[in-house]
Amino acid sequence: MQHVATEPASEGLSLAERAYRAIRDQLVMLEIRPGAPINEDQLAQSLGVGRTPVREALKRLQYERLITTYPRRGTFATEVNITDLAHISEVRLELEPLAAAQAARRATAADRANLTAVRGELESVDALRRDAGELMRLDLQVHRAIYAATHNPYLEDTLVRHDNLATRIWCLFVERMSDMAGHVEEHGPLIEAIVAGDPDKAARLARGHVEGFERAIREAI
Repeated sequence: MQHVATEPASEGLSLAERAYRAIRDQLVMLEIRPGAPINEDQLAQSLGVGRTPVREALKRLQYERLITTYPRRGTFATEVNITDLAHISEVRLELEPLAAAQAARRATAADRANLTAVRGELESVDALRRDAGELMRLDLQVHRAIYAATHNPYLEDTLVRHDNLATRIWCLFVERMSDMAGHVEEHGPLIEAIVAGDPDKAARLARGHVEGFERAIREAI
């Protein structure tokens, strides 16, 4: 099953880009389980594309540490290692506040409209109605919208990759998380600060969100 509704519609994207986004999000959401073998033919068939776009996508995913290739053994989804949490958080603690502040400074009218729409989604969060997968896809959607609003492709690319890795850790421990809906709803004030053009408040809230994420994971281990 494919869930790639965490980014804008894929019209106009190349086959390789569409394959990349689809496979990436299956890996991030652990729909392709850690350690599972990656079969190019099966992926191509399930996505309705040829092997070449899939092969191009897999090259990118290896660089992003979502898949690993072993000589004579094949290609596999990367294992989720909890020891990576501190390293990932170290990067995100510096860059998430920067991204939030820059989004508050640079967001266009279209960015603000998109963020406001995502804010509406957050207001409808109901832990009883939404399963864990839906909540995490919404979390990805929020983060990716903020990164896009920075209008810094290097910062956006770096943070998308690290947020993907953090989400895989979250997915691994999701059953032990006590208040995941609350964690996702925390984005509301952050989005409001960005839309209001308040970079200092946005940066402060973003840092607190990353710290809360790491704390919640460690409590769940």
